Amino acid sequence: MVELRYFAAARAALGRPGETLVVDDGATVGDVVGRLTQRSPEAAAVLSRCSVLLDGRRAAPGDVVPDGARLDLLPPFAGG
Repeated sequence: MVELRYFAAARAALGRPGETLVVDDGATVGDVVGRLTQRSPEAAAVLSRCSVLLDGRRAAPGDVVPDGARLDLLPPFAGG
């Protein structure tokens, strides 16, 4: 099971601040984001621009997501 947290536009697009998700062994960050995109196609534009943190560190799409991990999806921020 993986904890997902959504911020700013990702939170708005997905309609919730986060959730837990059961993922297969060997699932990657890209697999998880792809699953979210399939489930919520209207959120695809936002999700494609998000940075993803895996347990607090920037993750690449090919990084494996271990059981019990936390993924933070962070869209680009603006402001000053």
